[in-house]
Amino acid sequence: MLQCNRFAVSAAVALVAAAAVFGGASQAQDYPTKPITLIVPWPAGGSTDISMRAIADAASKHLGQPIAVDNKGGGGGTVGPATMAAASKPDGYTISQIPITVFRLPLMQEVSWNPDKDFSYIIHLTGYTFGITTNAESQFKTWKDVVDFAKANPGKVTYATPGTGTSLHVGMEQIAALAGIKLTQVPFKGGAETNAAVLGNHTMLQADSTGWRPLVDAGKLRLLMVWTDKRSPNFPDAPTLKESGYPMVYDSPFGIAGPKGMDPKIVAKLHDAFKKAIEDPAVIATLAKYDMVPNYKNTEDYKKFVVEVTNSERKVIEGIGLGKKPN
Repeated sequence: MLQCNRFAVSAAVALVAAAAVFGGASQAQDYPTKPITLIVPWPAGGSTDISMRAIADAASKHLGQPIAVDNKGGGGGTVGPATMAAASKPDGYTISQIPITVFRLPLMQEVSWNPDKDFSYIIHLTGYTFGITTNAESQFKTWKDVVDFAKANPGKVTYATPGTGTSLHVGMEQIAALAGIKLTQVPFKGGAETNAAVLGNHTMLQADSTGWRPLVDAGKLRLLMVWTDKRSPNFPDAPTLKESGYPMVYDSPFGIAGPKGMDPKIVAKLHDAFKKAIEDPAVIATLAKYDMVPNYKNTEDYKKFVVEVTNSERKVIEGIGLGKKPN
């Protein structure tokens, strides 16, 4: 009797295990069967939000389910991914844009996530055109004007960024170090707020991606410099960092990921849909409005890139004295 009971228990365990395996396989095969949430870790209305909505809309057509954008701004773009890593199931129904701050902030301070372990990387998508703007009525006509004023008034030049630890913050501090000046950062949650700050003269400068373009085009803001390798075709009169004497290029590339432990088959489906999305002419046109171009990396290459960019950022952060202090 005891042997029969043991056999029955073993058989039941085997059936449960088999059901789990086949159930998981079935879920991956059928995925997606309901809408997907894409976390955009920036406020609505900025260049990232607009571009990610266009990409999500195109990807949803290939997945057969809508992709709803959930704006979770804050923490220099890290609150959204951190929330996903801590609370979302790895079932493919919650994914997030992954800004470079996800890799950088752990080098600067204690955080709740580990970029090497807490995400399932899916696909690398694109990057930004960053620039420095000032109010069109400002005394600063060129970046040299800013440097001259800052040398005469250390710390008096304020600049708005979308958050501490973002590429805009780190880039500005690198520029300041190379120029031999001291600038004062005023962090915000995203482009809509940084636009308002410099437009309302709450800060003297704004360092951000091209959410400022409509205000520059309207003559309300003045673009002093861009951070791309070459001049922007949309702003041919704005010099690059390199032309201004700073041997740097900053485009803060980004992709998307889900929580750790995602089924590789689901990752592959998402990868394929988003790859087709950034090849869509309508998406390419939307990206071009904000000086963004597709920068595709597949899942494996994206994982390798994470390691490379983390090592690169560590050198930069330590070089400007923003590295995490040992306990």
